[in-house]
Amino acid sequence: MPLLYDDRLFPVDPSARAVAKRLYASVCDRPIISPHGHTNAAWFRSNDPFPNPAKLLIQPDHYVHRMLYSQGVSLENLEIGEPEIRNPRKVWQIFAKHYFLFRGTPTRLWLDYAFQELFGLTTRLDASTADLYFDTITEKLQTPEFRPRALYQRFNLELLATTDSPLDSLDDHAALIGSSWHGRVIPTFRPDAVTDPAFANFRHNLDRLGGQNGEDPSTWTGYLQSLHKERQRFKELGATATDHGHPTAQTANLSIDEAARLYAKIYSGNADTNEQELFRAQMLTEMARMSIDDGLIMQIHPGSFRNHNEQLFTRLGRDMGADIPTPTNYVNALQPLLSEFGNDTRLRVILFTLDESAYSRELAPLAGHYPSLLLGPAWWFHDSPEGMMRYREQVTETAGFYNTVGFNDDTRAFLSIPARHDVARRVDCAYLARLVSEHRLDEDEAFELAGQLTTDLVRKAYRLDRRDDAVAKAGAA
Repeated sequence: MPLLYDDRLFPVDPSARAVAKRLYASVCDRPIISPHGHTNAAWFRSNDPFPNPAKLLIQPDHYVHRMLYSQGVSLENLEIGEPEIRNPRKVWQIFAKHYFLFRGTPTRLWLDYAFQELFGLTTRLDASTADLYFDTITEKLQTPEFRPRALYQRFNLELLATTDSPLDSLDDHAALIGSSWHGRVIPTFRPDAVTDPAFANFRHNLDRLGGQNGEDPSTWTGYLQSLHKERQRFKELGATATDHGHPTAQTANLSIDEAARLYAKIYSGNADTNEQELFRAQMLTEMARMSIDDGLIMQIHPGSFRNHNEQLFTRLGRDMGADIPTPTNYVNALQPLLSEFGNDTRLRVILFTLDESAYSRELAPLAGHYPSLLLGPAWWFHDSPEGMMRYREQVTETAGFYNTVGFNDDTRAFLSIPARHDVARRVDCAYLARLVSEHRLDEDEAFELAGQLTTDLVRKAYRLDRRDDAVAKAGAA
């Protein structure tokens, strides 16, 4: 019995299901464009084999270890946070024993896809099949077909974007551009380490930023110049977007003198929490100003209470699966930025949310009006069949399809990329099939939209057809 069924996620109604299957057949083999993710460019530079199943499938995936932790499985026993896994078979056996916990979750869909489509495993994973899975996957990972570059080609990836701090060297990206490899892996500018005063070692980060750009980090002018230079460095290595993971969507539009005084207080370390939030708000507006100048797309990912589990954060650090969604205001929060730049067609801001109540009330009306705004796909906790369908149902009536940007997988788990895109394509085809069945859309329009939602809108939204000579070399060598 297979782990996956051919008609999964399609409508139950036979006529709608038939339309969905035809639509899906027209897009299932299109290339995958991954414009926002958290994979590692070093994998493709070295092209070394992935070491073992636990390191590849469990350690980097917070969807996996947060579920196990919620049921009392120790993260130390899973060796989460360790640079190397000392006993990968034991970690895998713990995972397999608890695999039933993922029933009904998108994680189960993603993992079963990888197990069946990549490794040929069709027996359900549990404690009795743990060794079969571990040995099969381990053996395949040592073959040339499972090296990172080979998997990139096998997944039919057209582009893969990483997420990078302005303090990163980006040496791996530079090496890839200088290589003869055909893949296109580009950085994304994520400045949180130098724009969020609550970030660890923030003052040290500011000094590093200024030092590596020959600017005085103690002044507002020197700070902004450093950011300008970093954005240009990212662009030269192929970046088309920035990404901002702020706690809220709050923006501000201070005068130059007010901003300079606020920065002086931030740099001194004497700012209170309200001033820190005001600084983050001002920096979103400054990033929009810079985007108009250099053409980088802005992505704003607000609404996550990061590292909610303080004991876990103290013990193991960031990104341990303890980030929790919070309510988010967009209408009032974005108004200062949009008053200044929202009507400028040179600016492109892609908005994401973890607050689904904002879809129809705030985000769809905003994106349905301002030419600078687009809506990112169902994100993070809502990256699921139900979440994707709720997204389409709530935003389409006001924002339409063309104020959305296709799909982002937003993952650290490399092998989940094709599975996540497959789920998104199936759900979109199911939604379009329903519109056809209800005579709200002609079938020829649905076929056109299926292709646009799969590849065309994402290329346009992220300006991925604009390559400089160096990046074109990386994609065509």
